Amino acid sequence: MRTVVVVVGTLLLGVGAVTAQQDLVTKAQNVMKANGKNLGGVLGPMFKGEKPYDQAAVDAALAQLDDTAKKLPTMFPASIKGLKPEGDYSSSPKIWEDKAGFDARIASFAKVVSEAKAKIKDLDSLKANFPGIGKECGGCHETFRLKNG
Repeated sequence: MRTVVVVVGTLLLGVGAVTAQQDLVTKAQNVMKANGKNLGGVLGPMFKGEKPYDQAAVDAALAQLDDTAKKLPTMFPASIKGLKPEGDYSSSPKIWEDKAGFDARIASFAKVVSEAKAKIKDLDSLKANFPGIGKECGGCHETFRLKNG
């Protein structure tokens, strides 16, 4: 009986650990989707002239991107390496193989977003700063994100 309890307890702990790891992956995906919505759905259309400039929307988008930059250093613990989430993309093993490079990309993204928050006050300053944000975001994806499938 004692052996059964130990085995069941061990299995439950294992399931709990896998669930916690999957939760981390899901949280990371949700943060990245929010980035995409703010870059591609808020800032990008204003930059392209498809939507009128809206400072409140710009400030909200930049605040979310800044929040992401602060969260990124802890969003990819080694425990989630190799997990394949549902959806189009997953984390590349390069995140953990080149941790210094990944951390440098995060720092660069954080700096660009922080500077943009201080500078973007009108359409002209959005047009001057938006490409840098997109470049930093996309540059990280080129190395540290994989297309599933």
